[in-house]
Amino acid sequence: MINWKGVFPALTSKFDKNEELDMAMYHKNLQKQIEAGVNGIILGGTLGEASTLTELEKETLVKFTLESVENKIPVILNIAEGSTKEAVRQATLAEKWGAQGLMILPPMRYKPDHRECVTYFSTVADTTRLPIMIYNNPVDYKTEVTLDIFEELTACDNIQSIKESTRDISNVTRLKNRFGDRFKILCGVDTLAMEELVMGADGWVAGLVCAFPKETVAIFHLIKSGRIDEALKIYRWFLPILELDIHSKLVQYIKLAETMEGIGNEFVRAPRLTLVGDERESVSKIIGDAKRMRPILPKI
Repeated sequence: MINWKGVFPALTSKFDKNEELDMAMYHKNLQKQIEAGVNGIILGGTLGEASTLTELEKETLVKFTLESVENKIPVILNIAEGSTKEAVRQATLAEKWGAQGLMILPPMRYKPDHRECVTYFSTVADTTRLPIMIYNNPVDYKTEVTLDIFEELTACDNIQSIKESTRDISNVTRLKNRFGDRFKILCGVDTLAMEELVMGADGWVAGLVCAFPKETVAIFHLIKSGRIDEALKIYRWFLPILELDIHSKLVQYIKLAETMEGIGNEFVRAPRLTLVGDERESVSKIIGDAKRMRPILPKI
């Protein structure tokens, strides 16, 4: 059972200069997340460079993370596959490795219709006991999981939450109006997090938390405690950095932020390349300027 509330970092996968997993740096970052008080860990998402990870690497990350968190918070593995058969296999492996939940995207490389989308998600859900969060991101992945699709997915008890990334904050209200508390809603877009949390979202699948865990967790708890003005002050400071999450190079940008915070490095896996020249300089300036104006966090 997962309590789908709070801050769930979508962690980056740490590599060394030879593109091998850097578990020492990963552990350093993970400990900072735990110390900040995050509520769960998501592995193998977009920020985790999922499409470049081998099966063995996914297994390594899941088992290492489980050992590191010591059952204090759930470990969730992302599934982003092109076929139903492979998605089912990945779900089976995740359960075997000890993952405590799944985040699932619609089929990759094919835009399913309503019936196909329902069948895809329900087939995977029916083959695992793990609780599931559906990742709804029609902007980047071209398939919208509509309210009517979610209506049919209520039949799957283990489909419990939604990563809401439609870029439409009104969708939080639509979901709440139609389903009440049947699905927990987690904002999946950093630049809309405060807005969606105020509108009733239950949590935040965050990206820049990878570099700024304390600030991210503080915003969440302040909002949910009704301390809106205090949250807004931090959020306004944070926004120029949060906008790095909605760029096609979000992985490189967030890894640069992690590096500048001393809890990551810039190494990525090809075809991604590390930032150079004017682009790196401009992103570094955004992060550096924010660091110099960093707010003092209130007691929560």
